Amino acid sequence: MLDLVFPRRCAICGNICIPKEHMVCRECQSKPLIIREPRCKKCSKPIASGELEYCYDCDSKEFHYNRGISLWLYDEVMKQSIIRFKYKGCKEYVNFYVDEIVKHLGDEIRMITPDVLLPVPVHKTRQRQRGYNQAELLAEELGRQLNIKVKTDVLIRTVKTQPQKELSNVERMKNLEKAFAVSEKYGSTMSKFHKLMLIDDIYTTGSTIEACAKVLQRAGVKEIYFLTLCIGEGF
Repeated sequence: MLDLVFPRRCAICGNICIPKEHMVCRECQSKPLIIREPRCKKCSKPIASGELEYCYDCDSKEFHYNRGISLWLYDEVMKQSIIRFKYKGCKEYVNFYVDEIVKHLGDEIRMITPDVLLPVPVHKTRQRQRGYNQAELLAEELGRQLNIKVKTDVLIRTVKTQPQKELSNVERMKNLEKAFAVSEKYGSTMSKFHKLMLIDDIYTTGSTIEACAKVLQRAGVKEIYFLTLCIGEGF
C-alpha cells in the first residue's frame, strides 16, 4: 500500500522506479560515470593521459591531505541527483550512494585503513534549515557498512560562509579561511588519530577539503584522506 501512496523514486532522475524494488530506474543504471584510470594519484580527478601522474591542480599546488578518492564524475546527471539529496529532503538516496561506494571503492577504503570517518560539517544555521547534513548521512551509512568509526563532533563549522558555487577559485579559498576548527573536546588529543578520512558529497576545486585538512594537520593528525561521492573535471 505504501508503494502506491509513496512510490520509490529513482535516486538519479527522480522518476518513479520500475521495477519498484530497485533504487535506480533501468534508464539511469548506466548514467552515473564512474571514475576510472587514468586518474590523478592525489585527488583522483580523471586525467587525459596515463603518462601523467597528477591533474593540473595537484601538480601545481600543495595540499594538506595525503590522497582522495571519488566514485562518480560530477556532471549534470549527478548534479541534479545531489541537489535533491542535499536540498530537497531525499535522504533515502544515501542507501544507493553508499551501496555503490562500497561496491566500487570498498577495497580501496579498506586498504587505507582509516581510524575514523569525519563528515565535513555545515554551519548549524544551514543544518537547521535543511534538517540534516548530507555528509553526515554518507559517513554514518559508510561507517555502518564498513565497520569504521564515525565522529561528527571533531570538526566544527565556525563561520556561515557564502555558497562556494558562486565564487571563483581564489574567492573560494578566501571564503573558507577560518571557516573550520577542531572542537575543544578533541583539541589536545588529535595526535592520537593516525589516519582520518573526510567525507563529503562533492569535490570540485578542493577548497573545502583543503580547508578541513589544514586545520586537522595543524591539530596533529598524521594522515588525512578524503572520500567524496562525486568529483568535478576541469575546475
